[in-house]
Amino acid sequence: MIHPTAIIEDDVTIGEGTSVWDNVHIRHGATLGEECIVGEKSYIAYDVKIGNRVKINAMVYICAAVTIEDGVMVSASTTFTNDRFPRATTPDLKNLRPSDPDEHTLPTLVREGATIGAGCTIGNDLTIGKWAMVGMGSLVTGDVPDFHLVLGSPARSVGAVCRCGQLVYRFGESDEGAVKCECGLGYTVKGKVVSEIIPG
Repeated sequence: MIHPTAIIEDDVTIGEGTSVWDNVHIRHGATLGEECIVGEKSYIAYDVKIGNRVKINAMVYICAAVTIEDGVMVSASTTFTNDRFPRATTPDLKNLRPSDPDEHTLPTLVREGATIGAGCTIGNDLTIGKWAMVGMGSLVTGDVPDFHLVLGSPARSVGAVCRCGQLVYRFGESDEGAVKCECGLGYTVKGKVVSEIIPG
Protein backbone atom coordinates (compact mmCIF):
# COMPACT_ATOMS: atom_id res chain seq x y z
CA MET A 1 0.00 0.00 0.00
CA ILE A 2 1.47 3.34 -1.08
CA HIS A 3 -0.42 6.49 -0.11
CA PRO A 4 -1.08 8.80 -3.07
CA THR A 5 0.80 11.69 -1.39
CA ALA A 6 4.00 9.64 -0.97
CA ILE A 7 6.94 10.51 -3.24
CA ILE A 8 8.73 7.39 -4.46
CA GLU A 9 11.67 8.19 -6.74
CA ASP A 10 13.03 5.98 -9.53
CA ASP A 11 14.99 2.83 -8.78
CA VAL A 12 13.37 2.27 -5.37
CA THR A 13 12.66 -1.34 -4.37
CA ILE A 14 9.68 -1.96 -2.08
CA GLY A 15 8.97 -5.49 -0.90
CA GLU A 16 5.62 -7.26 -0.90
CA GLY A 17 3.24 -6.25 1.88
CA THR A 18 5.07 -3.01 2.75
CA SER A 19 2.93 0.06 3.57
CA VAL A 20 4.11 3.60 2.83
CA TRP A 21 1.94 6.30 4.42
CA ASP A 22 1.15 9.92 3.61
CA ASN A 23 3.82 12.48 2.69
CA VAL A 24 6.67 9.97 2.90
CA HIS A 25 9.64 10.68 0.60
CA ILE A 26 11.84 7.75 -0.50
CA ARG A 27 14.91 8.69 -2.58
CA HIS A 28 16.37 6.81 -5.54
CA GLY A 29 18.21 3.57 -4.93
CA ALA A 30 16.63 2.87 -1.54
CA THR A 31 15.60 -0.72 -0.78
CA LEU A 32 12.81 -1.73 1.61
CA GLY A 33 12.05 -5.35 2.39
CA GLU A 34 8.76 -7.17 2.86
CA GLU A 35 6.01 -6.29 5.35
CA CYS A 36 7.52 -2.98 6.47
CA ILE A 37 5.59 0.07 7.65
CA VAL A 38 6.83 3.60 6.87
CA GLY A 39 4.89 6.19 8.88
CA GLU A 40 3.70 9.56 7.66
CA LYS A 41 6.13 12.38 6.86
CA SER A 42 9.21 10.14 7.10
CA TYR A 43 12.21 10.59 4.80
CA ILE A 44 14.44 7.79 3.52
CA ALA A 45 17.55 8.94 1.64
CA TYR A 46 19.14 7.46 -1.46
CA ASP A 47 20.64 3.98 -1.31
CA VAL A 48 19.41 3.31 2.25
CA LYS A 49 18.93 -0.43 2.85
CA ILE A 50 16.03 -1.59 5.04
CA GLY A 51 15.27 -5.24 5.80
CA ASN A 52 12.01 -7.13 6.28
CA ARG A 53 9.31 -6.40 8.86
CA VAL A 54 10.79 -3.05 9.90
CA LYS A 55 8.54 -0.46 11.57
CA ILE A 56 9.40 3.17 10.89
CA ASN A 57 7.07 5.53 12.74
CA ALA A 58 6.08 9.09 11.77
CA MET A 59 8.57 11.88 11.04
CA VAL A 60 11.69 9.71 10.98
CA TYR A 61 14.74 10.99 9.07
CA ILE A 62 17.00 8.25 7.66
CA CYS A 63 20.01 9.67 5.81
CA ALA A 64 22.33 8.08 3.26
CA ALA A 65 24.74 5.35 4.47
CA VAL A 66 22.24 3.85 6.95
CA THR A 67 21.50 0.11 6.88
CA ILE A 68 18.64 -1.31 8.94
CA GLU A 69 18.33 -5.09 9.31
CA ASP A 70 15.20 -7.22 9.78
CA GLY A 71 12.69 -6.66 12.57
CA VAL A 72 13.88 -3.23 13.69
CA MET A 73 11.59 -0.63 15.31
CA VAL A 74 12.42 3.05 14.67
CA SER A 75 10.07 5.21 16.72
CA ALA A 76 8.65 8.64 15.88
CA SER A 77 10.87 11.69 15.34
CA THR A 78 14.14 9.77 15.30
CA THR A 79 16.95 11.41 13.33
CA PHE A 80 19.96 9.62 11.84
CA THR A 81 23.15 11.51 10.92
CA ASN A 82 26.07 10.68 8.62
CA ASP A 83 28.56 13.58 8.76
CA ARG A 84 30.51 14.29 11.93
CA PHE A 85 31.67 17.79 10.90
CA PRO A 86 29.03 19.11 8.48
CA ARG A 87 29.30 22.42 6.64
CA ALA A 88 26.79 24.02 4.27
CA THR A 89 29.39 25.64 2.01
CA THR A 90 32.96 25.43 0.82
CA PRO A 91 35.48 27.30 3.02
CA ASP A 92 35.34 30.39 0.79
CA LEU A 93 31.51 30.56 1.15
CA LYS A 94 31.16 30.71 -2.65
CA ASN A 95 29.60 27.27 -3.23
CA LEU A 96 27.18 24.99 -1.47
CA ARG A 97 28.68 21.64 -0.60
CA PRO A 98 26.99 18.85 -2.56
CA SER A 99 24.60 16.54 -0.73
CA ASP A 100 25.89 13.38 -2.42
CA PRO A 101 27.84 10.96 -0.22
CA ASP A 102 31.58 11.65 -0.11
CA GLU A 103 34.64 10.83 2.03
CA HIS A 104 32.96 12.51 5.01
CA THR A 105 29.82 10.32 4.83
CA LEU A 106 29.97 7.77 7.65
CA PRO A 107 27.79 4.65 7.92
CA THR A 108 25.38 3.49 10.60
CA LEU A 109 24.20 -0.12 10.99
CA VAL A 110 21.13 -1.10 13.02
CA ARG A 111 21.20 -4.85 13.63
CA GLU A 112 18.21 -7.20 13.64
CA GLY A 113 15.50 -6.84 16.27
CA ALA A 114 16.78 -3.55 17.72
CA THR A 115 14.42 -0.81 18.94
CA ILE A 116 15.10 2.93 18.79
CA GLY A 117 12.77 4.94 21.02
CA ALA A 118 10.94 8.14 20.12
CA GLY A 119 12.89 11.35 19.66
CA CYS A 120 16.36 9.82 19.47
CA THR A 121 19.35 11.20 17.60
CA ILE A 122 21.67 8.56 16.16
CA GLY A 123 25.30 9.44 15.44
CA ASN A 124 27.39 7.88 12.70
CA ASP A 125 30.22 5.42 12.20
CA LEU A 126 28.54 3.12 14.72
CA THR A 127 26.50 -0.05 15.14
CA ILE A 128 23.38 -0.59 17.22
CA GLY A 129 23.52 -4.26 18.17
CA LYS A 130 21.06 -7.13 17.80
CA TRP A 131 17.95 -6.79 19.97
CA ALA A 132 19.38 -3.70 21.66
CA MET A 133 17.04 -0.97 22.89
CA VAL A 134 17.67 2.78 22.79
CA GLY A 135 15.50 4.65 25.30
CA MET A 136 13.40 7.59 24.12
CA GLY A 137 15.17 10.91 23.70
CA SER A 138 18.64 9.38 23.76
CA LEU A 139 21.70 10.64 21.88
CA VAL A 140 23.70 7.68 20.56
CA THR A 141 27.37 8.57 19.95
CA GLY A 142 29.00 5.12 19.97
CA ASP A 143 28.34 1.43 19.39
CA VAL A 144 25.53 -0.22 21.34
CA PRO A 145 26.24 -3.90 22.16
CA ASP A 146 23.76 -6.71 21.50
CA PHE A 147 20.88 -6.92 24.02
CA HIS A 148 21.90 -3.69 25.80
CA LEU A 149 19.47 -1.02 27.01
CA VAL A 150 21.01 2.43 26.61
CA LEU A 151 19.62 5.72 27.95
CA GLY A 152 20.56 9.37 28.09
CA SER A 153 22.59 12.03 26.35
CA PRO A 154 25.06 10.67 25.55
CA ALA A 155 23.48 7.21 25.80
CA ARG A 156 24.97 4.81 28.36
CA SER A 157 24.32 1.11 28.94
CA VAL A 158 22.16 0.50 32.01
CA GLY A 159 21.10 -3.11 31.57
CA ALA A 160 20.20 -6.05 29.37
CA VAL A 161 16.96 -6.58 27.48
CA CYS A 162 15.32 -9.76 26.23
CA ARG A 163 14.22 -10.41 22.66
CA CYS A 164 10.68 -9.77 23.95
CA GLY A 165 11.67 -6.27 25.11
CA GLN A 166 11.67 -6.79 28.88
CA LEU A 167 14.54 -5.56 31.05
CA VAL A 168 16.17 -8.72 32.44
CA TYR A 169 19.28 -7.36 34.14
CA ARG A 170 20.56 -4.04 35.54
CA PHE A 171 24.30 -3.54 35.33
CA GLY A 172 25.90 -3.07 38.73
CA GLU A 173 28.97 -3.96 40.74
CA SER A 174 28.80 -7.68 40.01
CA ASP A 175 28.02 -8.25 36.35
CA GLU A 176 28.20 -12.00 35.96
CA GLY A 177 25.73 -14.85 35.90
CA ALA A 178 22.70 -16.26 34.17
CA VAL A 179 19.29 -14.61 34.01
CA LYS A 180 15.93 -15.79 32.76
CA CYS A 181 13.17 -13.59 31.36
CA GLU A 182 9.55 -14.11 32.35
CA CYS A 183 8.94 -15.11 28.71
CA GLY A 184 11.23 -18.11 29.24
CA LEU A 185 14.32 -17.00 27.29
CA GLY A 186 17.68 -17.03 29.08
CA TYR A 187 20.89 -14.99 28.92
CA THR A 188 24.35 -14.97 30.41
CA VAL A 189 26.03 -11.77 31.56
CA LYS A 190 29.83 -11.62 31.78
CA GLY A 191 31.16 -8.14 32.37
CA LYS A 192 29.03 -6.11 29.98
CA VAL A 193 28.74 -8.91 27.38
CA VAL A 194 25.22 -10.31 27.12
CA SER A 195 24.73 -13.63 25.29
CA GLU A 196 21.68 -15.73 24.59
CA ILE A 197 21.37 -19.17 26.13
CA ILE A 198 20.37 -21.31 23.18
CA PRO A 199 18.09 -24.19 24.27
CA GLY A 200 19.56 -27.47 23.26
